[in-house]
Amino acid sequence: MASHGTRRTSPALFTLVLALVLLAGPACVPGAESPPPPAKSAPSRSSGPPTAYGAYVGYGADAVRRVAEFGAWLGRPEPRVGHAYLPGDNWSGIEGSSSDLDQWTEWRRAREDRLLVLNVPMLDRNEDHLPDSVVRAELADGADGRYDGHFAALARRLVQQGAPDTEIVLGWEMNGITYSHRCAPAPASWKRYWTRIVTAMRSVPGQRFRFDFTPNRGRDAIPWTDCYPGDRYVDVIGMDAYDSPRGTPFTEQLTEPYGLLAQAAFARAHHKPLAYPEWGLYENGDNPTYMRGMLTWMTGQHPLYQTISDYCPHGVWRCGANPKSAAVYRALTDRQP
Repeated sequence: MASHGTRRTSPALFTLVLALVLLAGPACVPGAESPPPPAKSAPSRSSGPPTAYGAYVGYGADAVRRVAEFGAWLGRPEPRVGHAYLPGDNWSGIEGSSSDLDQWTEWRRAREDRLLVLNVPMLDRNEDHLPDSVVRAELADGADGRYDGHFAALARRLVQQGAPDTEIVLGWEMNGITYSHRCAPAPASWKRYWTRIVTAMRSVPGQRFRFDFTPNRGRDAIPWTDCYPGDRYVDVIGMDAYDSPRGTPFTEQLTEPYGLLAQAAFARAHHKPLAYPEWGLYENGDNPTYMRGMLTWMTGQHPLYQTISDYCPHGVWRCGANPKSAAVYRALTDRQP
């Protein structure tokens, strides 16, 4: 994530800034390396349907059951968004061979209004901290079509299992350094590779996938706009947005270069919906001000969906270290369907 100072913002200033943001709609924030301004004709996000919500509640046999338990903790029906990740250790996992995917597609089929959000790695050995030279070579191979068949196999599996409308969070946090599918070593190859994957998956009969372009909040290792593969190959502008770094108030998370305001402005300029596949607490501990700010921001922006990462240190249900934030989450999430 991007580095920040340790300035604090007064509650009054926080309220004023957030109120102005929600009234005016997203606008590009001046500053170095800021993304292009939104088109003047772009629609406002001041109104729209309520955001579908859910949570990442872990993996394995118990994960699907926890979705209903999360709703029960809130005192509400089961959330209609389920969030899962494909393992990135090998190509078999990326093709969807794990039993976890079977459980999630069964969950999706059980109710028509459910949305399955699936994070899909772009490379195997995705968390092996491969050197840039290896990543560069792998991205070039992908851009040349070497891995198309793996993603076509995943698409066929999802269609056959009755989840042809899965939300594909492809190559998430590409502007960072955590994953092998990072963009910085070779942005041109990365973008060509993304278009190959999307084309391969869209070629499968019966699919209705949406593809989410989801960077980390902030600049990180490379401006995420440098990795954008083009409107034809992206359906949703997502962002993974945790309460980090330490000492960073929510107002700075809004206004930093490549932050939340910049994401919303970029989405408007490209006429794409927003989404927040990963968000939650992090380096500032139990922070109800952040929780209130993030939920208020999302209520005003009407993203397609939002799924909090519900495990420690990020979460609210399965992390007892965050009781104040959990209370805010429970109080404000009644706005979500």
